[in-house]
Amino acid sequence: METKKNIILVPYDFSKVAMHAVAHAKSLSQRNGAQIYLLHIVKKETDTAEALQNLAQEKQNINDIYGIDVNLIVKEGTIFKTIKEVAAEINANLVVMGTHGIKGRQKLTGSWALKVIVGSKVPFFVVQDEPTDSQVKKIVFPVDFKTENKEKLYWADLLTKFLDTKVYLLSSSTKDGVIEPRTKANLVFCKNFLEEKSIDYELSLSEGKGSFAQETINFADSINADAIIIMTTRDIAFHDYMLGANEQHIIANSFKVPVMVINPRTDLMKYGYGAF
Repeated sequence: METKKNIILVPYDFSKVAMHAVAHAKSLSQRNGAQIYLLHIVKKETDTAEALQNLAQEKQNINDIYGIDVNLIVKEGTIFKTIKEVAAEINANLVVMGTHGIKGRQKLTGSWALKVIVGSKVPFFVVQDEPTDSQVKKIVFPVDFKTENKEKLYWADLLTKFLDTKVYLLSSSTKDGVIEPRTKANLVFCKNFLEEKSIDYELSLSEGKGSFAQETINFADSINADAIIIMTTRDIAFHDYMLGANEQHIIANSFKVPVMVINPRTDLMKYGYGAF
């Protein structure tokens, strides 16, 4: 993950939400001086020249609006494969991607955003609207019984190095405030990690009145969070898209809170999470 230069990749389709992603990329790059790359994907190679010309115009427009210089990439392919491939090729630290949420056919076939993200070793920062603040200052970190919760700590630590960020741990619990033993163990691990790293954090319990995904969304809105950090379901299958994996509900949340999405890494698992 650590590279000689910090790189943020922004998939760009000339839409309004893609421009929102550029604004978020600028915000995320301010403290670490990351270079921003725009990626436009074409269906056939013969469309490349025209796409580059149009993208060059957008580059000037972005410079006029945000005062930043961006690098341009045009690739033939599909959003489901090419974004991940390019992110790996250029050693991107982060992909900042705009989404329209779950609409139309996606309600039947699942979130396109989630399908784009699954399998990537690079985390995605998914946005629906323009930034409400110049920096990401409040990150909601939901904690449940899954072992992968610990893996999110690596990325939370990375973000706090780049941003003046406070982590808000939200633990799943019952209506009576009882925390399941595996969740409690994860919570203790998270607290110890954050304290060892001197990362500012605050702990809250869910109310246990509905799905933990929805409670996470509601909590993020209640504190005016700048982002939520989540993991995808390990070995996610087609039926997870059809039934609605919890993470796609969070990604497409109605409050339009940005979501940092991380895939479980088997290459990290073999070393044990304690290595973080």
